[in-house]
Amino acid sequence: MKEIVVISGKGGTGKTSIVASLAALAEHAVLADCDVDAADLHLLLTPKIEQTEDFYGGRCYHIENENCAQCGFCEEVCRFDAVIEHNGYGDNHSFSIDPIACESCGVCYYFCPDSAIVMDKSRTGELFTSRMRYGPMVHARLGIAEENSGKLVALVRKRAREVADRDNAEYIIIDGPPGVGCPVISSITGADVVLIVTEPTISGLSDLKRVAELTGHFGIKTGVCINKSDLNLDVSQQISDYCSESDIAILGRIGYNEEFTGALVRGEIVLEIASEDLAAKINSLWENLNQLTPVN
Repeated sequence: MKEIVVISGKGGTGKTSIVASLAALAEHAVLADCDVDAADLHLLLTPKIEQTEDFYGGRCYHIENENCAQCGFCEEVCRFDAVIEHNGYGDNHSFSIDPIACESCGVCYYFCPDSAIVMDKSRTGELFTSRMRYGPMVHARLGIAEENSGKLVALVRKRAREVADRDNAEYIIIDGPPGVGCPVISSITGADVVLIVTEPTISGLSDLKRVAELTGHFGIKTGVCINKSDLNLDVSQQISDYCSESDIAILGRIGYNEEFTGALVRGEIVLEIASEDLAAKINSLWENLNQLTPVN
């Protein structure tokens, strides 16, 4: 079983459209959407959810007033002004923690002399095990403004491996998040190969270098697909030169094609409605990807 992660240094390169097309080409594959902060692969594949799990990736705190001596030490140590003092009659007052201002650092919890502050697990998202027309799919949704997306990504990958083992799948194809942050690191660690989808713009080239340095740091086989490759031939050549100098294989070049946009507007997979020329380029990308990481 081979684990292939498709990422991009920036958003808007066509990464998700290409992942959906690879899902259509792969046989015996499990698909995983690890872009949990802004998951959208399900919009193209319309999976039927078979199982839903709550994800508890955060911590929240509250003060149990019956155990609180009203010393105010929690208010002193909180750097985020999340501890609120409520004045009562005379010397009576109490404290509470504002869940919006709280950064869950835990300082108040660990330093409270009366152990009056309680730590609770916080439900921050959902994990879905589904089935789409090309096979199983694992995806997730992180709550609005919630953190710890790296942990949710790790859970998505773990569940995808479990499904792949159950079904004797040959591939796990992962739609990773853009950028180089924690969710990306969580998506690529331990993968067999990474496909970077880039575009011939100055920002595309800059972000390609950053994400390629990241995959190089982890020693992961890396290939590149230049999408919209004919938009700027000079920058496209610069990408080619950089990949050659960095010993990174260019697995595909796909010119700008309005079929991508049309498919997205209609919620379709571009390969399913592609012209013969575009379909051939996507097929060639998949074949080159397989040569870079053959199935045992």
